[in-house]
Amino acid sequence: MLQKKHLIAGDWVDAEERFENQPVTGDADSFAAGTQMHVDQAVRAAEDTFWSFGYSTRDARAAFLRKIADEIEARGAEITAMGVKETGLPEARLEGERGRTTGQLRYFADAIETGDYLDRTHDAALPDRAPLPRPDLRLMQRPIGPVAVFGASNFPLAFSTAGGDTAAALAAGCPVVVRGHHAHPGVSDLVAQAIDAAIKACDMPAGVLSLIQGGPLEVGAALVQHPLIKAVGFTGSLKGGRALFDLCAARPEPIPFFGELGSVNPMFLLPELLATKAKATAEGWAASLTMGAGQFCTNPGVVVMIASEGADAFLDAAQTALGGVAPQVMLTDGIGQAYQAGQARISDKPQVTSLIAPELAARSAAPSLARVSASDWLADDTLADEVFGPFGLAVICENEGDMRAVAKSLHGQLTCTLHLETGDEALAQSLMPILEHKAGRVLANGFPTGVEVCDAMMHGGPYPASTTFGATSVGAMSIRRFLKAVSYQNLPEALIPQDLR
Repeated sequence: MLQKKHLIAGDWVDAEERFENQPVTGDADSFAAGTQMHVDQAVRAAEDTFWSFGYSTRDARAAFLRKIADEIEARGAEITAMGVKETGLPEARLEGERGRTTGQLRYFADAIETGDYLDRTHDAALPDRAPLPRPDLRLMQRPIGPVAVFGASNFPLAFSTAGGDTAAALAAGCPVVVRGHHAHPGVSDLVAQAIDAAIKACDMPAGVLSLIQGGPLEVGAALVQHPLIKAVGFTGSLKGGRALFDLCAARPEPIPFFGELGSVNPMFLLPELLATKAKATAEGWAASLTMGAGQFCTNPGVVVMIASEGADAFLDAAQTALGGVAPQVMLTDGIGQAYQAGQARISDKPQVTSLIAPELAARSAAPSLARVSASDWLADDTLADEVFGPFGLAVICENEGDMRAVAKSLHGQLTCTLHLETGDEALAQSLMPILEHKAGRVLANGFPTGVEVCDAMMHGGPYPASTTFGATSVGAMSIRRFLKAVSYQNLPEALIPQDLR
């Protein structure tokens, strides 16, 4: 059953103001709306908790993360049913996302047990060194304090209440205050119940995680501006993320804002590949572009090709494949409206040729496809703006120089992809320095939707893909976002952290 309240330091707290979710089917549910007072209560509880949780053992935190995963699984059927109701995502997608969420909680538990993330270093004293002796120096990563996490609209589990940012912060030893997303407050409520049960079962301090739902934009602003918050994790729109980023930077004590904001994830289809595999590549791209109604941060919204028979064959096959995809429900009414406006904004430009432009109802998405020349792309920077949904834009180049120019014009990306055959390797080699400069992940002969949770994953990139270059929100390295290095010089053994002795 839903609590329909905020979870603040172990208590379910109601509020006079209410808001409702936007279910695809069934009756709406009413939830307590957050206020700045709720923010202050939650953050102060997180600060009080930090002095114990931040210095807890790695084994204790690992057990806590695993217990959260167990409690989420125990509520699996209820969470899935609520997710289908609120988001319109299919049951299979939500089941898979729940598995990813519990899997990454256990993955972080394993990661902190090894201790590799601590970056421990010891330079032993050299008392006899001339002309001056060297002191004993040890270095280790330490937790930074309370962290604010903003739930993502498109991942009600894996990037929300108990998602990657939360799991990474808890693994680091940082209490978390979650700002639930209005697209799925019911799912957030059920997951918060799972975390609350894990807190009690593991005898963790109650303020280790709080969830605040709903309320006006000022509630989110109050959270990132609270003087006790030391970092923010965010996945969402460029506009909303940039506003919060600016608030973090304008604080009397600026703090890091780890935001994932926007990416078109371009794919470069090279000539030899198009001469032999145009149809298969087009079909794979169409499947990736329309997966989850195109509501993935790694959705490959742009393809770049050199004009050829292979490029024409690709576009013909893509139109056929995309034309067979039925309309899908989008996460919220607002996201549906934004998709329709975004695809129209680009398709209606006079230099753009629209190939597929369906008529859409509210909260509905069907694939759209358009093409533009490389010269027109280079002359209009707005063509590179993300359209959140199943919209594809083909950029047609005259030659290899055009293709490199398009690559250099890109904003920061989460991913860039090369599709190539052996005969394309020289062109691919000339593109590689550009693509690795523009993106956090470079792929070959695949599609970027689907992000593996592992040590070698980089899920981030230059702005606007993310706000902190070099930081990832997926994989063990994401824990480091919520740590700071501390050196210990000539300290007695009793004062050195246990993990460094």
